Amino acid sequence: MMEKKNLVELILLCLILVFEGHCIQRVLCTSVTYDGRALVIDGKRRILQSGSIHYPRTTPEVWPELIRKAKEGGLDVIETYVFWNYHEPVKGQYYFEGRFDLVQFVKVVHEAGLFVHLRIGPYACAEWNYGGFPMWLHFIPGIQFRTNNAPYKTEMELFLGKIVGLMKEENLFAAQGGPIILAQVENEYGNVEWAYGAGGPLYIQWAAETAVNMNTSVPWVMCAQSDAPDPIINTCNGFYCDQFTPNSPSKPKMWTENYVGWFLAFGYPIPYRPVEDLAFAVARFFEYGGTFQNYYMYFGGSNFGRTAGGPLIATSYDYDAPLDEYGFIRQPKWGHLRDLHKAIKLCEDYLVSSEPTHEQLGSKLEAHVYYKSSNDSAAFLANYDSSQDATIQFNRNSYFLPAWSVSILPDCKTVIYNTAKVVSQRTVADNPFNSATTARDTSIAPSSWSWYKEHAGIWGNNSFTSLGLLEQINTTKDASDFLWYTTSIHVDESDASNQENEDHLFLVSLGHAALVFINKQVVGFGYGNHDNANFSMTQKINLNPGNNTLDVLSMMVGLQNYGPWFDIQGAGPISVIVDGLRNGKTDLSNGEWTYQVGLEGEYLGLDRVSMANSSLWTKGELVPVKESLIWYKVTFLAPEGTGPLALNLASMGKGQAWVNGQSVGRYWPAYLSPMTGCTDNCDYRGSYDASKCQKDCGKPAQTLYHVPRSWINPGENLLVLHEEIGGDPSKVSVVTRTGQEICAVISQADPAPVDTWKLNSELTPNSPQVRLSCEAGWRITSIHFASFGNPQGSCGAFAPGACHSDVVSIIEQACIGREACSIPVTADTLGDLCPPVIKSLAIEALCS
Repeated sequence: MMEKKNLVELILLCLILVFEGHCIQRVLCTSVTYDGRALVIDGKRRILQSGSIHYPRTTPEVWPELIRKAKEGGLDVIETYVFWNYHEPVKGQYYFEGRFDLVQFVKVVHEAGLFVHLRIGPYACAEWNYGGFPMWLHFIPGIQFRTNNAPYKTEMELFLGKIVGLMKEENLFAAQGGPIILAQVENEYGNVEWAYGAGGPLYIQWAAETAVNMNTSVPWVMCAQSDAPDPIINTCNGFYCDQFTPNSPSKPKMWTENYVGWFLAFGYPIPYRPVEDLAFAVARFFEYGGTFQNYYMYFGGSNFGRTAGGPLIATSYDYDAPLDEYGFIRQPKWGHLRDLHKAIKLCEDYLVSSEPTHEQLGSKLEAHVYYKSSNDSAAFLANYDSSQDATIQFNRNSYFLPAWSVSILPDCKTVIYNTAKVVSQRTVADNPFNSATTARDTSIAPSSWSWYKEHAGIWGNNSFTSLGLLEQINTTKDASDFLWYTTSIHVDESDASNQENEDHLFLVSLGHAALVFINKQVVGFGYGNHDNANFSMTQKINLNPGNNTLDVLSMMVGLQNYGPWFDIQGAGPISVIVDGLRNGKTDLSNGEWTYQVGLEGEYLGLDRVSMANSSLWTKGELVPVKESLIWYKVTFLAPEGTGPLALNLASMGKGQAWVNGQSVGRYWPAYLSPMTGCTDNCDYRGSYDASKCQKDCGKPAQTLYHVPRSWINPGENLLVLHEEIGGDPSKVSVVTRTGQEICAVISQADPAPVDTWKLNSELTPNSPQVRLSCEAGWRITSIHFASFGNPQGSCGAFAPGACHSDVVSIIEQACIGREACSIPVTADTLGDLCPPVIKSLAIEALCS
């Protein structure tokens, strides 16, 4: 009787939610549980593809477009962290607006019909400033982060409760008809738990109990946490997770961070991950019983303002993701993964029905077969050798398996997808913003610039004096990247008259960078790198008789976001010594120093629109260049179009940029990456790591900086730069995308598109196709190359082969003026000049 009553109440609740409009599309009054095979949604085991999109790394105006592209790419779930430091910038004062409107973001995902995995943490890492922790947390007496510490646990529980409560208020958990099917507490703690001694396991037990007691009605996960207590699901993070096993047979095999590339740091080459290897990793995971995997990132976006973590994380968080930093589709990564998701989806009923049966087919050759019944199965064939291709026998059929690849057979007979065979379209230019064909670069008139020159050293009456060198973060409380350290050096007349003396300054710093001034003149600049923020400087200096001023501007470039006890890692100078005076070395470290937090221009608000017409700005024909500590201002007209913009800051040194008062982020083009370590053609075969595939050695990590279109006014727009070490603003330009160059090459021997396959379709086999598509709003306007035969070269450099049929007119008829087109790769469609030859169709086209 009680069960019947509960059922009636549940039905009434669902009806109420439907009438209130909370249950929309397919995410309707959902129950979420799990067993040892998979997540169970509405009583059905599910195979789920997920992708990370962090809401603050773009703007609300483009959230719907990103989610649409993710859904079209075959995703079921959107995963995001929650960023405590921006949601509670002051203890007890919450912020959920603009880019940080978490509720609206979840609702946008809901409206698209996708699920949400909410990674509340509240530690995020994510290459985000201070790992997502608010700075005020650091100053609570007696606090220790991420361990069995009462003050920390109190604040963590309050924030967890705040986010869970907010989601409940908006009916966003699955049982309420919302999209949230998973929640995460903590983050990758298992990687550092050893450093916290006995407090680590106690903290994890408490965190698990606290999360479960929130009564979200959805499963909780802990990633990279092998000791996650029941019922928390422990999940895998990494480049490969096929060999991962959860800590209980009652928990499903889940992969929460599959790195699609790697993050970018100033002074480093650009990392990327070949899609053939990424697809291989995903296919292997599902081959070995995985049921949920998440791309970190599916869209990376930008570290606007001072949100980038540290040390020295770049402003771009592109991550070589399927959707690039600006939200454009990156091909062939997006398309090849979309086809993979379709192939796996065709196997879903098999994957959730049983554990796989393993068959060894040779050295580093194997099959995994999933059975629904004795004569109804799907198979994965794998060659995990890193160099040797193979032909194998399976089910009395012969199959070719390239090295480091997996073939998917949804009927245990027909290969509909191989991870090493990319048949989706490609993009010709590596960076379309750098292509004259697909981008418009608008220079800013050199005579339009105004400037404000800062003076070195103490600038305001809020300075203070202290003995010894103060640690920077505890002093600035992260209110600014900058802290002035000022003292004086006295030189006796007798020292000054001794021409043999050479004075040197030795400075040691915990990071991240420093400008050194003697008597208000810059004499040196030192800096660390992402892997080691510490640095030392040895600088020859000229001192005058009497008192000399020493001003050190210590600079932060993002607070540390990862590692054991990362929250107490320091910054700033720890030793300052002058050598060459009569008394030999003079250690200034423990002397009297005067301190000033921040820059004068920050205090004046020179980045704000309200200061654009201030008399503080100087305007003239000759703009000062290559000067340190100088602010520049200019107005520019909004470029045509509706897409995002990029600021080309290649001519600048190091600093920050603002457009209409919105912070674009930090820039540092003067910091070049090492000349070695890059490869022209990175071999996807063999295990991947973050340094295996790199490009642009000897160049800046980043010269183009994303400006969202929603930040741009229809008419004039204000650009402000704060240059720290010296640059040339006269060469700054604004770049917009005007189109895309696309290409594809498909052989008659390639499989038909995955979505054309049907069971028993070998009776009427489908033909391979070239499929071309443009970004929404663009159309195919010209065909640059089209050959059916044996075309030579690669995308962007095709040439006719010995067997060549010029099919430009056929392709133009099928594609010109359309957003997308499809051409069967058959002799019936394209003619047959060389009957014995297995031919390929190669096309290059322009969308605009």
